[in-house]
Amino acid sequence: MPDTVEEIDVRKIPPHKKHATIFDTYDELDEGEAFIIINDHDPKPLRYQMSAMHGQDNFSWDYLEEGPEVWKVHIGKTTE
Repeated sequence: MPDTVEEIDVRKIPPHKKHATIFDTYDELDEGEAFIIINDHDPKPLRYQMSAMHGQDNFSWDYLEEGPEVWKVHIGKTTE
């Protein structure tokens, strides 16, 4: 995992823009790059949506923190 990775605190983003912001960030990544999302709940539905959109083997999903108040997930692009 690189030393410097962009963090997106989605708690500060209006609900109707959260997933679009995350998908746009993912789409801008080059293979091997990653970012971290910070959320106030488990973003498991986002993982299912990303899997449906990009295929489960095209991104990595690693929990860095799992609640109960803050969840941090490292999301990376593994292939294009």
